[in-house]
Amino acid sequence: MARFFEYASLPLPGEEGAAGVSLRLLIAIRWVAIAGQALSLLIVHYGFGYRLPIVAGLAVVAASAAVNLVSLLRRRSARALAEREAALYLGFDVLQLGFLIYLTGGLENPFAMLMLAPVTVAATILSRQSVIGLSGLAVAAITVLAVEHRPLPSGASPPALPAVYVFGIWTALVLSTLFIAAYAWSVAGEARRMRNAFAATQLALAREQRISAVGALAAAAAHELGSPLATIAIIAKELARELPSDSPFAEDAALLVSQSERCRTILAELAHRPDAEGASPYTRLPVSALVEAAGAPHSRPGIRVIYATTASAGKEPEVARSPEILHGLGNLIQNAIQFARHEVSVTVAWDRDGIAVEIVDDGPGFPPSLLPRLGQPYLSGREERGREGEAGGHMGLGIFIAQTLLERTGARLAFANLLDGGGHVAIRWARASLEQPPDQAVPRDRAGEAGDKANKETTA
Repeated sequence: MARFFEYASLPLPGEEGAAGVSLRLLIAIRWVAIAGQALSLLIVHYGFGYRLPIVAGLAVVAASAAVNLVSLLRRRSARALAEREAALYLGFDVLQLGFLIYLTGGLENPFAMLMLAPVTVAATILSRQSVIGLSGLAVAAITVLAVEHRPLPSGASPPALPAVYVFGIWTALVLSTLFIAAYAWSVAGEARRMRNAFAATQLALAREQRISAVGALAAAAAHELGSPLATIAIIAKELARELPSDSPFAEDAALLVSQSERCRTILAELAHRPDAEGASPYTRLPVSALVEAAGAPHSRPGIRVIYATTASAGKEPEVARSPEILHGLGNLIQNAIQFARHEVSVTVAWDRDGIAVEIVDDGPGFPPSLLPRLGQPYLSGREERGREGEAGGHMGLGIFIAQTLLERTGARLAFANLLDGGGHVAIRWARASLEQPPDQAVPRDRAGEAGDKANKETTA
């Protein structure tokens, strides 16, 4: 899984910076707020006849509009904001809204609940530190508004609200700010993690497909070049044989023969190298050979890997050399080898209905607390030390990628620990979903249903 750590080490959107939010989006949100604020002031002051500090209120609204105009003129609105910029932008919104509510009754104003809006937006796009800072700013503003504000506008004398009622409003707003900030940030953070993990999966699959394409191209090139090179070699040999030994061209002819033979040797090795052989997605091979090809690059000195087959019905299935299967199985086998003490056992079994692969190692096994969550990306680094050791901070991404790729082929995975120690991974496919030729492949949904049906016979 080491090559996946470079994906996992990238800063997650929303943890080191704004989650791709554009300036245009925040400007649009602010224009809506500006229109609503101005319209409310005008309707209350002129429509309902409540005396407001209309000039000061409209000046506050105009300040927000001025910031929007400056942002439009000085920056490209389509660009993504950095963390600091987005935090300052939303911090200004908190202060602007707080000053406007200060002019119109403080917490006695029903619109005081709008103080939650900038914090909610921040929780969906900013890091934890920025959300905490903006939440603290909002709580401070709410606290000031509870004790210091202009009178609530009314047609007669302002109503005197009991202090306990104002305290209740303050408590409700503060708790709502903290709860919404925490809840929205956690939900948005989980969505960002999942999106980032899926992006890593797509990168891994694209890399495997590129490797397969290059291998297929190399094999095809070696095959196509073989015939003309053979003709060149024959002619070179005839020239070398017919030229007298004292001819000034005899040495050149011999060199041409030796170099043509060298080219044929290189092309033969290229055509039969493990990365190129069967690299085309339309090449089919026995499932046990596919499993060994997936695990071969991950062998490690001192760890014995035993490949075995078990058949209960029929001859061994032949399947396409799929990048998803190669990458997924390779990742799981590498994980087992990395944490095995002495031995890893990979068993391939098949019957009339399904194909199964079991990977067993003699290592410490999976942490019991993580077993129910294996396959989720970015598990906590402190919890997986028992299994992942130094890979702590990123454990779960490699297994997540493997599970996602294998499930794309209709597989179902189960993780467990052996009674005497060691990890156990079971993968099972419906046989029909893997044996179908590429042009008659079982659709994803049908393959998944078939895998579910076959998986009922699989135990952890």
